Amino acid sequence: MLKTQDLPRRGAVARPVLPLPLWEFVGMIAAMMALNALAIDTMLPALHNIATTYSLQHENDQQLVIFAYVLGFGAPQLVFGPISDRFGRKGVALFCIAAYSIAGFACMLSWTFDLLLFTRFLQGIAASGIRVVAVSIVRDLMEGRAMARIMSLVMTVFMIVPILAPAVGQGVMLLAPWQWTFGILSLAGIGCGTWIALRLPETLKPEDRQPLNVAQTFRGYKRVVTTPVTIGYMGASGVIFGALFSYVASSEQVFREVFNKTDTFVLWFAGIAGALSVSNFMNSRIVERFGMRRVSHTVLIGFILLSILNAVLMATMGERLEIFYPLFALTFACFGMMGANFSALGMEPLGRIAGTASAAYGFMTTTVASFFGWMVASRFDGSVVPILEGYVGLGIASLVIVLITERGKLFGTREDEA
Repeated sequence: MLKTQDLPRRGAVARPVLPLPLWEFVGMIAAMMALNALAIDTMLPALHNIATTYSLQHENDQQLVIFAYVLGFGAPQLVFGPISDRFGRKGVALFCIAAYSIAGFACMLSWTFDLLLFTRFLQGIAASGIRVVAVSIVRDLMEGRAMARIMSLVMTVFMIVPILAPAVGQGVMLLAPWQWTFGILSLAGIGCGTWIALRLPETLKPEDRQPLNVAQTFRGYKRVVTTPVTIGYMGASGVIFGALFSYVASSEQVFREVFNKTDTFVLWFAGIAGALSVSNFMNSRIVERFGMRRVSHTVLIGFILLSILNAVLMATMGERLEIFYPLFALTFACFGMMGANFSALGMEPLGRIAGTASAAYGFMTTTVASFFGWMVASRFDGSVVPILEGYVGLGIASLVIVLITERGKLFGTREDEA
């Protein structure tokens, strides 16, 4: 395992010993995580068609296609974490990818909206295991700033998916019924699973395998929730990422109803994802020099200030796309310098139970984020102002949690991060 102290000097580029070439390792982990993004973003252009097909009474109900999946994605991570700590990463990954692909085909065949939501829920369960294993593999091999750097590179590649996924969904709908926006997920899962089966060795060392029993699982999760820095950054991530979830759920409505950009929605959505990708890459270049705390705390404050500015301008000057969009892109670029750093900070103390820690972190952030995301997205009333106000509230709440976690001190570094 590469440890942060193995770096020869601050700012040095980490060179982890990986089982695959760096480009392939980053691409494979990104592909695993991208299955989750595909499951959320590919059908965004189809949401209006889904609402029409199933004759939904309230247009905001189309958001449930997203939130049903996210609901399934949350709690099962608590199960997959200990399982992967016991049996290893590769087998669990392949099982979950197979289930994900089967669920995608099941979504295509759903003849009622309730059945579609149920199959989406099942697909979220399968994706939760994929996410747990992906992060655990990285934590098996490295920690600290080195982990933050690799995760930033992963997220840089991963963010290409939200750029392309809505366009892929739109393209699919030009050639086939909207149901195939779910079928494409199954094909992606089959491809990713084949790659892993052929190329990825097991990364969990035999001596690090944990017994699978209730007492051991309880001890693992007890350690997670009693580690202040871990539970603190879990909470902060869960709250602030509610803004990201709410954007994904309401974006199609915002650009269609507020800015009348139905035909070019995929391009505007891609621009926001592009800003996230660029900021993730920037984080991978600077985090080892400046530290996870300094970078993430700075951009969290930036997120709050940008959200306030955008909300004020939209309320006073009218909802003008030329003002809203640049500020919104900068606001969401902040996530690129929070996600990987918050995750690495939370996972840092728990290397020997990386699967359990990854599961708890994923459950907490996803469940909390989906709840707050739904609360903010459901406030959409034809104006972006209520959503921006929600972002301000989420940003301030996340900052308060970070302040409590760090005992009132921001921007600092700790010995275990240096």
